[in-house]
Amino acid sequence: MAKRQFVKKICLLGDGEVGKTSLIRRYVLDLFDDQYIQTFGAKVSKKVLELEDANLTMMIWDVLGQKTQKALHTTYYAGANGALLVCDMTRPETLEHLKHWYADLHEVSGNIPIIVLGNKCDLDMKVKLEDLQGFASGIGSKLLLTSALNGQNVNEAFHALGHMTLEG
Repeated sequence: MAKRQFVKKICLLGDGEVGKTSLIRRYVLDLFDDQYIQTFGAKVSKKVLELEDANLTMMIWDVLGQKTQKALHTTYYAGANGALLVCDMTRPETLEHLKHWYADLHEVSGNIPIIVLGNKCDLDMKVKLEDLQGFASGIGSKLLLTSALNGQNVNEAFHALGHMTLEG
């Protein structure tokens, strides 16, 4: 019996330099590069997740992290099936800004599956874990601490979100 085929649009959102591109590169290519490359517009990567009874093609949208581009962002959010909201654990202001990223996404996409990521957890963390947990639980989201450098929880984040998009 042939496996069912699904295609889901996943957006990664958060301020510039929180590690969105690095997380995608770690997940899709299993590579890490610490050179910062600013994303202009949105870059789309593809990864196929072979599940027991289905193949899930994830179209992963790396959305530029400039908050001033709200009109542009909302066009990228259209049709999203899930999102990873990324905070840089070394920069507390990136957690504060997640509220705006979430509000803008929710306005366009409604109630889609979201996972909050506390990235760069391998470095000196300045964001309080309870604050990040409070934000995640306040929007009904799961929270994972990730590191694009060493791969901690990167596959788990994308796989969990992939499964969530198939469930609802």
